[in-house]
Order: sequence, then structure tokens, then C-alpha cells
Amino acid sequence: MSFTAAQSILAANNRGRPDPGAVLVAEDLLWPDRPSVPCPAGVLLEGELRRRGVRAGRGPLHAEADRGAVALRSVFRAGDHTAGLGAAITGSPSPELTERVCGAMAACLSAAGTARTVLLAAPRSFCAGVERAIEIVERLLAQRGGPVYVRKQIVHNVHVVRDLECRGAVFVDELSEVPPGAAVVFSAHGVSPAVRTEAKRRRLEVVDATCPLVTKVHTEARRFAARGDTVILIGHAGHEEVEGTLGEAPRRMVLVQSAEEARKLEVPDPQRVSYLTQTTLSVDETAEVVEALRRRFPALRGPASDDICYATTNRQDALKAIAAESDVVLVVGSKNSSNSVRLVELSRRAGTPAHLIDGPPDLRPEWLIDAKVVGLTAGASAPPRLVNAVIAAMGGLGPVKVEERETSRETIHFTLPATVRS
Repeated sequence: MSFTAAQSILAANNRGRPDPGAVLVAEDLLWPDRPSVPCPAGVLLEGELRRRGVRAGRGPLHAEADRGAVALRSVFRAGDHTAGLGAAITGSPSPELTERVCGAMAACLSAAGTARTVLLAAPRSFCAGVERAIEIVERLLAQRGGPVYVRKQIVHNVHVVRDLECRGAVFVDELSEVPPGAAVVFSAHGVSPAVRTEAKRRRLEVVDATCPLVTKVHTEARRFAARGDTVILIGHAGHEEVEGTLGEAPRRMVLVQSAEEARKLEVPDPQRVSYLTQTTLSVDETAEVVEALRRRFPALRGPASDDICYATTNRQDALKAIAAESDVVLVVGSKNSSNSVRLVELSRRAGTPAHLIDGPPDLRPEWLIDAKVVGLTAGASAPPRLVNAVIAAMGGLGPVKVEERETSRETIHFTLPATVRS
């Protein structure tokens, strides 16, 4: 095996020095006298290795080994084509490292060779509010170059944030980290009036990427509070959207996170009570909380239309359409994405195992061993390309047939702020 490619890849993770204990995972298996074999599931093997504490990088792997090298490889049919898996350890590995690599390889091979159907939920991935927020940052970067400061994550997805960082965006937790007079983008989740006041005090140029549906909730909070109501916000403590909404009327608002809390809630005047909701909640669970509130406060009033946004509702409906037929459901999204986490919970409540993954490396082969039908969706802040990457990785383990189940079609588009339109 030639380790030239291995060393160039692995050195990048070791400050320029080839690491004799690192592992090369095959993107392609190469032979001198026959066609190469692609290894689309190599990303799954890389993820399995990292979960076992092994540093790994991917690249082409030559099938003829040098003396002293440890190499593992397998070639199998994946539908109408051939796929492979391979890994090699540079240098003289320890028995422990060899055991870990062999274990990771065995775990992936245990899920290989099975024909699977992927039920693809639609709608999935980006919603109009997320697309708008990302485009605002992209346009600012194109117009002005970096750095472009963004308060909090523009949307809750590590891939989106990482991509924008590479292009010049600087994500900060507090406005004190933004130079006076600089431009700052408010994230899609919105901010409280106190944050806006601080931005004005620091003479910052604000470009507001708050989702218009979140702005709607903020407007309702001010209106309900102004008429003298105690405003009950149904949501999750600590979420940026919740913090921003509570800030609209902090003296008149109270947060409720469950039906149990709703049943115990006390308010100054039970005749003057209204409720709002975070836009990314479970539709079914929120209905239970609202029903508990209505029983406790018969005079309860709510918004004219649901606060849970169309995208959250649509993705939950689409998941319901595939969960019952699936052996396992995969939800592409980050851990801090509320709407993505709700999709996982919804599937599990329906009796189908579900897992949240940021991308293919998080997909554990053990989840696929007995899964012939895999449900697949993505939260509203997850890029569509990640869904395609997950399908491609599964296709590296065996034949995959994709069936899309569309429950609704989204045509909503939000206008960009005037600052970035030109």
C-alpha cells in the first residue's frame, strides 16, 4: 500500500507531520490492473472510528500493502454496481488501535449487503425563514466582504454556521464582541428590545434577519400585554426565540413548558389571560398544553392564527406520513435545532426508533442492521445537500431505492431587508 496519499491527508490533522497512529479510510480502493472501486460508505466508517477514539482521514487507498502496514478492505455488490470499504493504519499500530479499527470495520460490514428503501419526507430541509436569514449574511459578505458579525447562530445548524464562518462571518454571543459602529446581523430567532437598545447605544448598524413569523409572535406579545393580559408563552426555556419573545413584555409574560406546568399555573387575574407559542414546537404536545390552560383559565385567549410556523407543521405532517412504514427514522439536523428535535420525538412517540444526525458521519451502522425501510427527513435549518449525502452513504452499504412522500408543497418566500436588496 502506498501511504503518500494517506500521509498528506492525515498530516493536516497533525500539524503537518504524518501520524504513524492515524488511519486512512478509503474513498476509493485502487488496484494497478483493474478499475477502482468507490467507497461511498467510507464516511460512515470514519464516523465509527472517531466514536471509538481513532483519528481518521479519507482518501484513495491502494490495494497492495507495504510491509508492516495493517490494511482492511472489502468489496461487495451494492445493487447494480460494486462498492467497497477499506481502512489502513500507517506505521506499526498498537494492538489496541488495530482492535478498534477492526471493530469499526466489522460494525460497518454488519450493515452491508442489505437492500433498503428510503422513504423521503417532503417538505424537508430549509424553510423560507431560514433561506432568508442565510441569504442576508451571504449578500452582506458579497457586498462588503468579511468580517460580517452575526449575533448568535444565524440558524441552528453547525454546517451552515461553519460554511459562513469560512466565508468571513463572525458569530458572537454578545454585542460587546462587535466593534462599535460595525454592522451586526440579528439571527432568525429574533432578539429582545433590550438587545436592540444595546445595539443602538453602541451605534451598530443592525441588519435584522428575524424570521417574519417570529416577528408576528413578538407583535402579538406586545399587543396582548398592552391590553392588560398575563401572556403565557408556551416554549422551551433557554431557546433564543423564547428569550427574545419574553423580552417584549417581561413583566407581563410567563413561560410554560408542559401541560403539567399549565395545570399548576397561577396568574393575577384569571379573566385576563392569553397565550402564545414558540414557532418550532410539537403541534400535538402544544395542543395538550393549550387544552390544559383552557381548563384552568376558561377565559383564555390566543392568537388569531397558530404561532407554530407552517414549516414546522408541514415537516411534522410529512414525518407522520413515513414513520409508521419505517423500521427506523433518521432526522438530519443539529442538536440545538428545536424543530429537528421535535421530529425525532414525534417519530418515537409513534413507536418508530429515530435518531438525530448532523450528517453522514453520525449515522451508526448498528441502526441499519435490521432496517429495510429507512425514513429520512431534515429539520428546517438543515441544508438539503446533507440529505443527499446520507442517501449516498447508505448506498455504499447496499442497494437503495428512494421513494419521496410529499404531503404538501411550500411556495412561501419572504422579502429581504432593503439593506441587502441592492
